[in-house]
Amino acid sequence: MASIGAAIERKLDDLQARLDPTSYDSVMELLQSITDLYGSGLARMLELTDLHAPELTARLVADDLLASLLIGSGLHPDELEMRIHRALDAVRPFLAGHGGDVELLDVDEHAGAVRLRLLGSCDGCPSSAITLRSTVERAIMEAAPEIGLIDVEEPAQLDTSTPIALGQKPVTMFDPATGCGAAQSNDESTTSDVAIR
Repeated sequence: MASIGAAIERKLDDLQARLDPTSYDSVMELLQSITDLYGSGLARMLELTDLHAPELTARLVADDLLASLLIGSGLHPDELEMRIHRALDAVRPFLAGHGGDVELLDVDEHAGAVRLRLLGSCDGCPSSAITLRSTVERAIMEAAPEIGLIDVEEPAQLDTSTPIALGQKPVTMFDPATGCGAAQSNDESTTSDVAIR
């Protein structure tokens, strides 16, 4: 479905580049009329299934193609945040298999934005954070195509397994003549080794 949407966008961009503004506006009005017609048909379909076969509504909504059409028409019965939670739950087993997880921090429906935090990543996999992030983003875009911005926080990880040697720190001795400390630079000065673990 995403590839069809991308193809439509490319065609519209091409038409906009080739047509005069009045002709392009006519094309857009026609496209909107067709979209409204199909949206009305989908709305009627949901009314009939709710009336005569309520158990079928859940099956229709669970179908990826129909769900995306319902979302595009503003008819999907599930709230945006519920769909995002469901998408994240669907990818959690994959994330857990790579030592990761995801936390939903915020959903801004008006801005079409989601803020997430990735938790953990698999050891020894330099591309794991990218893999986890793209998996989560793809799941959200499929479940909630109206989301245009996904802000992912990735916690900084400090590797504490290898000490970082900083060298020797010169000891500062007090100089009574000047009233301040002066670092000693000769080899006989007292030094201390510093390392961060």
